[in-house]
Amino acid sequence: MWSGTPLFPVSASTMAPRVDALYFFLVGLTAFFSLLIGSLIVYYAVRFRRRAPDAIGARIEGGAVLEITWTVVPLVIVMGIFVWGASVFFAMSRPPDDALNVYVVGKQWMWKFQHLSGVREINELHVPVGRPVKLVMTSEDVIHDVFVPGFRVKADVIPGRYTQIWFEPTRTGRYHLFCAEYCGTRHSGMVGEVIVMEPDEFQAWVAGGRAEGSLASEGAKLFRDLACNTCHRPVAQGRGPVLEGLFGRTVTLEGGGTAVVDEAYIREAIVDPGARVAQGFRPVMPTYQGIVTEDGLLQLIEYVKSLRDEDRR
Repeated sequence: MWSGTPLFPVSASTMAPRVDALYFFLVGLTAFFSLLIGSLIVYYAVRFRRRAPDAIGARIEGGAVLEITWTVVPLVIVMGIFVWGASVFFAMSRPPDDALNVYVVGKQWMWKFQHLSGVREINELHVPVGRPVKLVMTSEDVIHDVFVPGFRVKADVIPGRYTQIWFEPTRTGRYHLFCAEYCGTRHSGMVGEVIVMEPDEFQAWVAGGRAEGSLASEGAKLFRDLACNTCHRPVAQGRGPVLEGLFGRTVTLEGGGTAVVDEAYIREAIVDPGARVAQGFRPVMPTYQGIVTEDGLLQLIEYVKSLRDEDRR
């Protein structure tokens, strides 16, 4: 009778059982104390009710044992919930190093996905089962929110920033993808699907996808079209930093401080190059805000990530 209206979405990722366990513990804890407190209220209301119109209740002094008990017990419970919740949060915030990267751009009112192979999708995301998948996300306009109930993952997608989530599917199938942040008049229509496939089937799908080139190769072409290679040269003779092997390093900034060269730093260096200038260089780079699209920014980022120290040779 209930097969068509499940109470909870299917559990389809490695993280889902951990989230469900914490959730059901909180539900059970809430139900237990609700029944306990409600029962005690009824019991004491009946047990110590006024039995005569002129009856006066006896004065009851506080007890140290009682005070300590109802202080320590809730403290232990809430600290346990905190540690449990923090462990789940940190696990969800730290994708494995071998995760399959997929770039996501939210736009009123659609989801655009870009695989590193260059394959692009709209409102559909194909991924292999049994492999961690990391979504690197940004928005072209307003705040959106990626939410896949079957995987128990959810994160805001913010314009001008990169956020990320990861999941590892444990079963094949199609899973609903929602925007969980009101983003305009057609917010309810900003939906999609995550399609989980067997690894061999996924590889065949990628090979059959229409792509002019990988994301990094498209970034290399855009890099040349924008004449970025006139300043960023493979040897330390240009007006900009050498990009080979730069991603993931910590650089010293003009005026003090350091920064890790990650996706967010590269994006900022393109759209607001004067914000954090590497030490030893002048702020002569023009801004590409409004010139390079969010898709183009992702291509440039992946191109910089693809550069390695051995490319200098």
